[in-house]
Amino acid sequence: MDFLDCFAPLTVEEARALREKLHGQGKKLVFTNGCFDLLHAGHVRYLQQARELGDALLVGLNSDASVRELKGPTRPVNHEVDRAEVLSALRAVDGVVIFHDKRATGLIDAIQPHVYAKGGDYTPESLDPGERAALDRAGTEIQILSLVPGRSTTRILQRVQAPQDTSAFEEQRPLRLAVLGSGKGSNLRALIQAIESKALFAQIVAAFSDVENSAFLRIAREAGVPAQHLNPGDHPRRFDLEAQHELVSRLREAEVEVIVLAGFMRILKSPVFDAFEGRIVNIHPSLLPDYKGATAVRDALAAGDSETGCTVHLVTPEIDSGRILAQARVPILPGDDEASLHARIQEQEHRLLPQVLASWRQLQLNEIAVVSPCG
Repeated sequence: MDFLDCFAPLTVEEARALREKLHGQGKKLVFTNGCFDLLHAGHVRYLQQARELGDALLVGLNSDASVRELKGPTRPVNHEVDRAEVLSALRAVDGVVIFHDKRATGLIDAIQPHVYAKGGDYTPESLDPGERAALDRAGTEIQILSLVPGRSTTRILQRVQAPQDTSAFEEQRPLRLAVLGSGKGSNLRALIQAIESKALFAQIVAAFSDVENSAFLRIAREAGVPAQHLNPGDHPRRFDLEAQHELVSRLREAEVEVIVLAGFMRILKSPVFDAFEGRIVNIHPSLLPDYKGATAVRDALAAGDSETGCTVHLVTPEIDSGRILAQARVPILPGDDEASLHARIQEQEHRLLPQVLASWRQLQLNEIAVVSPCG
């Protein structure tokens, strides 16, 4: 039997019927689109994440003609029907529909998916304007998913074309993280879970706390993470210089690439900043630049705001003022108190922080900001 006789992608009408069937059952159709020229681990993990956002995943696949328009005359490597068959064979994918325009605007208008997923090299604001307008017309929820470091079609093609040049394609090791915390360690636990689920290609090589008997240290030790208490000195908010120099020494010994402040209540100063400039990340419970400091949740409630959120940002000597890497919005509900609102903010923190770290090397390369809406 000829291949073309045994496989066919969905038509637009069949894709729309799938959406209507799910909608009638109170379920959600997730949609994403792309060329998917040479399928690799980055694609597979991304599609698995997208599928978890709803009850079925539909992939819009650029036709050969539209790939050539986007990528140039040497692409695609594989025929559109071959690409569709490979995608359809993935457990996460429930259907593939080929579209012939350069953009998926018409397909979005026709299908009206409940959720739209896109990779972390985009933000809602940087989506194609036509596609974004179609998503807005359909009332579609937009979700930005994390990139998988070191995996791209371009890298594969470069390696095939220049196999003798191995230096540029050295196998990437997991991102080496040190996490600092003072309290319950919920963001540390979220990072550990993201690593275990392979949503985050990283290794926590050290965990430090200024509180000797903190839950943070207990969580680290239970997970097999090297965990240490550092005596911070007598000041309630700062590390003394001796402690900071000791911290830098231990971070260097562990070959740490990125420091993550996860509920860390001490103020860092020059010894740490000088050694790790641009490589210290914090998660803060507000939509910075609003409500800096330790009372951010309380301040948002006192101001009568309708929403707040959380921010992942680079840490600089000026408190809560470094470059914003990602934000997630959280509505403030009637009857919210500080505890209930903070709990909902932390739910978004636990999702957002691993996403940013999963995209860390790409962020460093492109110096882009990822802004993620509330899930």
